[in-house]
Amino acid sequence: MTVITRFAPSPTGFLHIGGARTALFNWLYARHNKGKFLLRIEDTDRERSTDEAIEAILEGMKWMGLDWDGDPTYQFSNRERHAQVANQLLEQGKAYHCYASKEELTEMRETARAEGRAPGYDGRWRDRDPAEAPEGVPPVVRFKSPNEGNTVIHDAVQGDVTIANAQLDDLILLRADGTPTYMLSVIVDDHDMGVTNIIRGDDHLTNAARQLQLYDALGWDAPEMSHIPLIHGSDGAKLSKRHGALGVEAYRDMGYLPEAMRNYLLRLGWSHGDDEIISTEQAIEWFNLENIGKSASRFDFTKLENLNGTYIREADDKYLTSLIVPLLAEKTGVSVTSHHVTMIEKAMNGLKERAKSVLSLADSSIFLITERPLSLDEKAKKLLTADASAILVRLADKLEVLVSWEKEGIEAVVRESAESEELKLGKIAQPLRAALTGTTVSPGIFDVLEILGKEEALGRIRDAAES
Repeated sequence: MTVITRFAPSPTGFLHIGGARTALFNWLYARHNKGKFLLRIEDTDRERSTDEAIEAILEGMKWMGLDWDGDPTYQFSNRERHAQVANQLLEQGKAYHCYASKEELTEMRETARAEGRAPGYDGRWRDRDPAEAPEGVPPVVRFKSPNEGNTVIHDAVQGDVTIANAQLDDLILLRADGTPTYMLSVIVDDHDMGVTNIIRGDDHLTNAARQLQLYDALGWDAPEMSHIPLIHGSDGAKLSKRHGALGVEAYRDMGYLPEAMRNYLLRLGWSHGDDEIISTEQAIEWFNLENIGKSASRFDFTKLENLNGTYIREADDKYLTSLIVPLLAEKTGVSVTSHHVTMIEKAMNGLKERAKSVLSLADSSIFLITERPLSLDEKAKKLLTADASAILVRLADKLEVLVSWEKEGIEAVVRESAESEELKLGKIAQPLRAALTGTTVSPGIFDVLEILGKEEALGRIRDAAES
């Protein structure tokens, strides 16, 4: 049997972090089993579904690197098939027309609350003679759910979950206008798409019980279900925007790498021993349902930042350069030339050592494309005292005579200059860094000198010394 999973978001907003993790788990399970991973846009809520949300979901999936098999399916386009199944249940006596008004439904909810019961439909049209139907009132179609016994969800994560059928009222299959509801559409689409495994949040457990009843009524085999605990904030509270409940595009814009996001989301609820750094290839090889935890995970920005820093340090220099070049152009308004790109690539090994995001990496690279004279930050200005400036002028004169502008030769001159000035290397390197970069933090100073080139480096040193 070919394993087929699916991710089925509603296009009423961005691809939030919980949805991204659900998509990741489904993608990994399909890839691990050499199966198929399908994408279904559940756009049955026509009032709230938007094209912008669909585009955000598709872009978020692409950025996360979660490729799907085939074209996305749009649930609303299958509405006639969904209605056909509802009418089949009607013909078999497993569904019925309900004419209860909005006022009656409100009264039912209020009565249930007053009696301490869960609000729900009381089944008043379940066995009623259709001849009693009021004229001119379009009915909904309700499923005649079992009202005795239990429904047991055999869940690969939660174990067996038993829900009393008396707790589940007769759900609506078709609205009064004839359009199918989400609950019906989901099981018809999952059946027709051949879905074998459903992996989703444990807030769908009650839905699972209802859906299993429908599968049984239709004589269809239900997919294996796995309901994963939700993600909470670092304080254990329900995930909100302040905790990180943002769209994945927000994480992209904050400078996180998709590789780091995949690794971080994988570890939110799944484990492989004590492994923390897990490549995508390892994740596909190792992923299983048995290692999904049963308790809620906590989203922690600090852990994500640290993990992102690890991935940045291990990333290919050209790849990182390609990410920051557009940011540099946007931040500075400078046209980034091929010469700039070459310099950034050369400097990247040193730049990425301290970076925890692509944004900070871009910020630390600005000095490479900044035109003279540089604007120095406050800390850099304090280093360029009169004495320091005089030392830099003497250093520039010594560097001027170098024929070969290479790191080893540059370093020898700087060290000799520090010795002749009777200074520790740091006392000359710090104001030198300030002059070359406008800041007090940069890659190794000898690397910076070599990367900038002789003319640019000496120009910056003299600019700073004379300012």
